[in-house]
Amino acid sequence: MQFFTPRIWSEYQLIDSGNFEKLERFGKIILQRPETNAIWNKSLSDNEWKKQAHIRFNETSTNSGEWIKADSIPDAWQISYDLFSVTCNLKLTAFKHIGIFPEQAVNWEYIHTICKKNQNVRVLNLFGYTGIASVVARAAGAHVTHLDSIKQVVHWTRKNMEDSNQSDIRWIIEDARKFVSKEIKRGNTYNGIIMDPPAFGRGTHGEEWKLERDLHNLLKDVERILDKKNYFFILNTYSQGFTPFIIKDLLHSIFINHAAPKEFGELYIPDTFQKKLPLGVIGRFTNLL
Repeated sequence: MQFFTPRIWSEYQLIDSGNFEKLERFGKIILQRPETNAIWNKSLSDNEWKKQAHIRFNETSTNSGEWIKADSIPDAWQISYDLFSVTCNLKLTAFKHIGIFPEQAVNWEYIHTICKKNQNVRVLNLFGYTGIASVVARAAGAHVTHLDSIKQVVHWTRKNMEDSNQSDIRWIIEDARKFVSKEIKRGNTYNGIIMDPPAFGRGTHGEEWKLERDLHNLLKDVERILDKKNYFFILNTYSQGFTPFIIKDLLHSIFINHAAPKEFGELYIPDTFQKKLPLGVIGRFTNLL
């Protein structure tokens, strides 16, 4: 098992974490948000958090609530990523998210390196969210299909693409399982597949998704559309019920026709006091590096 953390990123910093919260800087704006994995004590005092935070999320129910901010602070702003020219549009949502998961910079580098080295690879980003991974792949020369079940989120991705001076990403608004099933029937394959599924979600027509119940069968279908000769694959999960060992056994049992060495482990970001905040489990492999 390995541990993955992004390189230093000038536009992002995890300042402190603890007491089920995290204090983060995105560009010049500092946010205070809930974080279930931060079970330890804060290093800074509550007064210091209050002084530093421009915006605080007040959780009224699980994963939803309201933002409390000063009048001068915008609801939307932009940051960029240091290692390549990608613009991330951020905005306050009712679900405590703002449009990116900074720990995913680990995978952005992985994707960019592969796609830059292997021009014109075909990449499918399932559960694509706001699509920074899609924009990164496109910026590196890949042909990208981006799928999400929520139309507004796909529009968000399009803005990230345009503001990053990219174009020609293929947009799909559909349930991931239905799309993959159709691609099997059509005989389409991809050199790279990125999966970042939620613990729970709904498709375009209300199809219910539960990670523990549905991931196994979806992975079996995804394996059928992943090219057997030139390929890469990335799977992230955020459910606390999934460990690296579960992901390891899943991928080894399903992707038996893809012999490349497989990496497994946890994503984390250290705060400025060197407490390591775990932020998901990852499995990935490629024969293109």
